[in-house]
Amino acid sequence: MKQSVMTSPGSIEFRDIPVPQPGAGEVLIRMKRIGVCGSDIHVYHGKHALTPYPVVQGHEVSGIIEKVGASVRGLKTGDTVTIQPQVTCGTCYPCTHGDYHICDSLKVMGFQTTGAGSEFFAVAADKVLKLPAGMDLEHGAMIEPAAVAVHALGRAGDVKGRKILVLGAGPIGNLVAQTAKGLGAAAVMITDVSQFRLDLAGECGVDARVNVAGADLSAAVRERFGESKADLILECVGSQQTITQGVAAARKGTDIIVVGVFGDKPTVDMGTVQDRELRLIGTLMYQVQDWKKAIDLVEKGKIRLAPLITDHFDFADYKKAYEYIDGHRERAMKVMIVVEK
Repeated sequence: MKQSVMTSPGSIEFRDIPVPQPGAGEVLIRMKRIGVCGSDIHVYHGKHALTPYPVVQGHEVSGIIEKVGASVRGLKTGDTVTIQPQVTCGTCYPCTHGDYHICDSLKVMGFQTTGAGSEFFAVAADKVLKLPAGMDLEHGAMIEPAAVAVHALGRAGDVKGRKILVLGAGPIGNLVAQTAKGLGAAAVMITDVSQFRLDLAGECGVDARVNVAGADLSAAVRERFGESKADLILECVGSQQTITQGVAAARKGTDIIVVGVFGDKPTVDMGTVQDRELRLIGTLMYQVQDWKKAIDLVEKGKIRLAPLITDHFDFADYKKAYEYIDGHRERAMKVMIVVEK
């Protein structure tokens, strides 16, 4: 079978390796779709400090079970599935206190351990989630980023009835905004410098959209939310500009959830954070209940995934997909690798 390997930043090659056989407690998945994530692009440019090379990427995925190993229960050949890509130790403090997603020895498929960028992938069955009957495989590959959004909002507790400001209308920001609405937020505003991305957010049902390339964010927040401003802010870009905007736009006592992955270390106005008693809250990945909630929201039509899938590349053109994203940052939302049609 073919396996895609990033040998160094900017370099991808294909290797012929044997099809793996599932061991006890494992399943073999015939891979179908792989979504390209912003973190993948960081790795491609050598800006993901926690990822060594060579690395097989692929963590937003879907496929069909080809074989089932001994002692596997609840899964069978032919099931359409996705994969929770965390590999945890099970013994550290976070793991033993219900926070396995921030395991002290956390490894993520596609980063610190082998991802699913192959024609077939053998994986522990307890990492596999069955997709609902009839769910599009492309949507199945997007449950992972949708789970990121669910978990991020969960860091603020119940968002029902709250006014939420989302900074960044890329794939994650879009999904955060949709998820906030799906979870009952009273009002959601999303910002970006790309009118294309803002228009796409509108297509997904996000009514309040602000192009901060030509508008004053603080004024727009007051106009939409009133003098009480936003109840919750989520930074979904990972840039100096947006974290600065978030701190400046926050009312006193506001939570700012940092969802975006920062390729470079930002400077934060900690004087304002202190003076306004703001809380900067980190969020990392998800737990299995976030996946189940994401699947539920998609099934109920509260998260729309189809508009976000803007481009497709064949598996053999993996590198071209990365190059395309670099050249079309504004318009490339979710780029999907087609491993097998």
